[in-house]
Amino acid sequence: MMRPEPEVMLPAYRHGAQTPWGGDGLGRVYGKDIPDERTGESLEVSVIPGLNSRLRDGEELGAWLRRWGTAAAGSDYPDEFPLLLKLIDARDTLSVQVHPDDAYARRVENKLGKTEAWVILHAEKDSFLVYGTVPGTGKEALKAASREGKAVEKLLRRVPVHEGEVYYIPSGTVHAIGAGLTLYEIQQSSDVTYRFYDWDRTDKNGNKRELHIDKAVDVTDVGFRADAAVPCVIAPGREMLLDTPFFLLERWTDCKAVLEADTRRFRMLTALEKTKVSWNEKEETLLPGQTMFIPAMTPTLRIETGKMLLGYPAYRQKTSEA
Repeated sequence: MMRPEPEVMLPAYRHGAQTPWGGDGLGRVYGKDIPDERTGESLEVSVIPGLNSRLRDGEELGAWLRRWGTAAAGSDYPDEFPLLLKLIDARDTLSVQVHPDDAYARRVENKLGKTEAWVILHAEKDSFLVYGTVPGTGKEALKAASREGKAVEKLLRRVPVHEGEVYYIPSGTVHAIGAGLTLYEIQQSSDVTYRFYDWDRTDKNGNKRELHIDKAVDVTDVGFRADAAVPCVIAPGREMLLDTPFFLLERWTDCKAVLEADTRRFRMLTALEKTKVSWNEKEETLLPGQTMFIPAMTPTLRIETGKMLLGYPAYRQKTSEA
């Protein structure tokens, strides 16, 4: 029986006017072939239309998944591919935004909702996230302040962040990535974003970016309160960073281990330090910032890593909105 093999991914990029806050860090630090010096995102594993990541032979990931079916994506995901994985470089602060849950997104946008998580890969001094609203903020106050513009800043909860920290952003969470941060993002496969505020930025023609204040307030959970996630050791050199209804995320450090097939779901391996993956008579060495897609029906893999992240979808029966 033929099995799909692990594939090193070539990312798609969001850049230029799409990411006015982006920088050149993905090229400078990780050797990405970025299209310009305002490249905010490398989409390492993506089937978003127009932003498909690719295999090294040029085939789009979406086409490859259709060709292999459940042998690649897993028997839990025969139709809708569930996840998106990015690296993000923020030279400037991103817009203040929120994402809807599946029910709202399907009803209003005919798409998946978006729950996501971030691992901080690099943080310059005094870097921060917007992570929720200040206690006591109500929806009407949030809407009124957002319509005024700068007035909303006093309602935003700012959290100082440090390299290695992990933040879970469930749908409904007001959030923004601060300037000077590089991070790994795992999320539902969705591009639905509602903006409250964009720091009064304008483009070269003096135009501001579109806001979506009414929808944003509709889906906001003003009661959200959380801090950085607390990792849990699951094996020598392995930590579970997050176990959510949509995805799980592990961090492996100075680790040698075997990874067997999981016929129900795929996995995504992102090297933070040089990582060697071998199977049968083959071997790949991933450099920092490179991602490998591991199909559900993978051959047995032998992994040797300095440090890496391993993300994968939750089993289907765990998702409350499947």
